Amino acid sequence: MRRRVAALWAAFVAAHALTAWLGWVLPSQPMGDVVLVYQPWSASALSDGAVVGVTEPWVYPQLALLPMLAAQGVAAPLTGLLGAEAAYLVAWAMLVTALDLLGFAVLVGRGRSTRRNAAGWFWCAALTLLGPIALYRIDAVTVPLAVAGAVWLGARPRAGAALLAIGAWIKIWPGAVVLAAGVALRQRIAVLLTGAATTAAVIAVLFLLGADRELLGFLGEQTARGLQIESVAATPFLWMAVAGSASIAYSFDILTFQIRAGGADAVAAALTPVMAVAVAGVLVIGVLSARRGAAWQRLLPPLTLALVTALIATNKVGSPQFQTWLFAPVILWLVLDRARAATPAACTLLLCALTFAVYPLTYDGLLRADVLPVVLVTVRNILLVLLFAHSVRAILRVPAHTR
Repeated sequence: MRRRVAALWAAFVAAHALTAWLGWVLPSQPMGDVVLVYQPWSASALSDGAVVGVTEPWVYPQLALLPMLAAQGVAAPLTGLLGAEAAYLVAWAMLVTALDLLGFAVLVGRGRSTRRNAAGWFWCAALTLLGPIALYRIDAVTVPLAVAGAVWLGARPRAGAALLAIGAWIKIWPGAVVLAAGVALRQRIAVLLTGAATTAAVIAVLFLLGADRELLGFLGEQTARGLQIESVAATPFLWMAVAGSASIAYSFDILTFQIRAGGADAVAAALTPVMAVAVAGVLVIGVLSARRGAAWQRLLPPLTLALVTALIATNKVGSPQFQTWLFAPVILWLVLDRARAATPAACTLLLCALTFAVYPLTYDGLLRADVLPVVLVTVRNILLVLLFAHSVRAILRVPAHTR
């Protein structure tokens, strides 16, 4: 048993070491956001300059600045040896790895649970298959928070809800886990009140810091975006680009590549209400299942995954790091209902591999609308929709009165 647990922990550390190293050697700057935007944002805040999310609009919720600032502190003693950019990159990798190790400890601990060990191996595989984008983005910080919060929901619902709410103030998606728990768990009132109280505390602190005008600015920044090339809705336009009837343009405002074609802006504008309808529909299905008496262990995992896949599939952005959002729901499914978790786990691993094949390996070709990367994105996006459909089907198939 000890050897198996040691091997699992060693594999997790090795996966991070490999992923961190690949960021330095692979094409298309998979570490780009860390030094191009995270480092300047945090440096500005520390030097009495503009504070994103407080004194000026920002695309992320305000707590996302905290890990960026923490990386500056870790990088400080390394700067003289490595230089400012390299030191910040190393510091970021160290910070994310440390957070992941804490989340892994909550999940696996001493390795006494076979189901939790299986979930740990899944995390190792998913991280490795997705590559450096799983480490060098702000989304990576939310993964261990969501994993720990999700696995705590059964025994420590208040602690789990608080951790997930904090994650939602870094990147919105962990809030979907809180919503799922508010539907599936018997302690739904405690979960929802804790999430609301945590949010209220964050808002109070932000008001004290002077962020009243920019408090919810990240919502406006998201809705104003165009249609990013990797999003599910952009798939037909990519094939139009292959045929020469659409183009791919870089947005300097939000630092992403977007579709430029007739109808693309209309599709992008429609996706926000489509997302709201999809999330509301999944929640209604979950509420009806819970009212029939579905066991929370059977209902919570597919409900969580359905909500998260809905956020990805209907998103106008579609960044490759969004695949990390799938880790926590699948880990939760493996822990609570391993017998029915094989299909979503396998789909998620394949999604990670396909995403890695596109970014960073063939991303330059995607920007030229070459056929191979467009095929890879198309298959990935179809699989993502199928995973959403599978999750909804799993919710509908949860037996009634199984408490």
